[in-house]
Amino acid sequence: MRAERTALVCGAGGFIGGHLARRLTRDGIAVRGIDIKPPAFGPLDIDRFVIADLRDPAACREVIDQPFDEVYQLAADMGGAGYVFTGDNDAAIMRNSALININVIEACRRAGCESVFFSSSACVYPRHRQTDTDTADCVEASAYPADPDSEYGWEKLFGERLYLAHNRNDGMRNRVARFHNVFGPLGSWADGREKAPAAICRKVALARDGGQIEVWGDGQQLRSFLYIDDCIDGILRLMRSPDFEGPVNIGSDAPVTINRLVDMVCEIAGKRLTRRHVPGPMGVRARNSDNTLLQDKLGWTPSVPLRDGLAATYRWIEAQVAEATVGAA
Repeated sequence: MRAERTALVCGAGGFIGGHLARRLTRDGIAVRGIDIKPPAFGPLDIDRFVIADLRDPAACREVIDQPFDEVYQLAADMGGAGYVFTGDNDAAIMRNSALININVIEACRRAGCESVFFSSSACVYPRHRQTDTDTADCVEASAYPADPDSEYGWEKLFGERLYLAHNRNDGMRNRVARFHNVFGPLGSWADGREKAPAAICRKVALARDGGQIEVWGDGQQLRSFLYIDDCIDGILRLMRSPDFEGPVNIGSDAPVTINRLVDMVCEIAGKRLTRRHVPGPMGVRARNSDNTLLQDKLGWTPSVPLRDGLAATYRWIEAQVAEATVGAA
C-alpha cells in the first residue's frame, strides 16, 4: 500500500497551478507537477516537476503513469483580454487546449486515475446575457443555449462536456469549475497574457505620482475578481465533494468597474493618477459570478476582500517592477 496520497497538477508552472501545487504539498500530499516550461517565478518545492508537452499523447502517457489519487488539469493556452479577445490567437487557443484535454483524460483513464479536476472559465457564458450590468450574473444553467464570448470559451465548454462524459461512460469522478478572473502574486504581469488586476498594478507601479495610465475602453466594464487563496480553497472543496461534479462557478460575487479597480490600486499605491481611456480588447460588457449553487452544494463562498487581495498583488508586482528596472539599468 502507498504510504501517502498522490496528486498530479497539470499546468503546475502556471499561476493557479503553481499555487495549487504548493498548497497540496503543504497539506502533506506527494505532488507531481507537469508543464511545458519551468515555473516563471522560481522552483516549486514539490515532490517532482516534469517538463512535458501535454499536446503530445506519448508525453502524456509517460508522465501520467500511475493511478494518482487526485489529478488537477489546469494546463491550457490562455491569457488576459490582450491575448484572448484580439482574435489573433483563436486557432492556437482551440487547438492547443483541445489536444491537452483529450490527451490528459485518456492518459488518466488508462492509468486508473478516477478523479480529475478540470478548470473551465466564465468565458463559457453567452455573450448576449452580458451586454449590460443588469444581466451580469452568470447562473450555471444559463450556459446553454451556448454562445461563448470567445473561441477560448468554446473550447472550455467542449472540455466540460468531455470530462463529464467520462463520468457517465467510464465511472470517473471528474469535477468541473468555472473560474472568474483569478488574480494574485506569482502570475503573469508583463508578458502580454496578464489579466486586468496585474496589468493595472504594473501600470500604477510604473507611473509617477500625478501622471496618467492607459485604460482599455471607457472603464465601465463590470467584473468580479477572485483572490488566488480563495480559488485554491474552492478547488479543493469541489474536488473532495463526495457527490457534486459541477459545473460550478468559483468566483467573487462582488463586481466592480475597471475604473473602480484602477482607483483602488492607486489608493493602495498612494498615487494620484489620471485615467486615459484608449481603444483595446474588452470582452463582454458585464460579468459577475453567481454563487448560489456554490453555497448550496459546497457550503462555502470566497472570503478575501478585493482590496486585501489587490494590496498583496500590488506589493508583489511593485517588487517585480523595481527588480526589472534595476536589471535594465
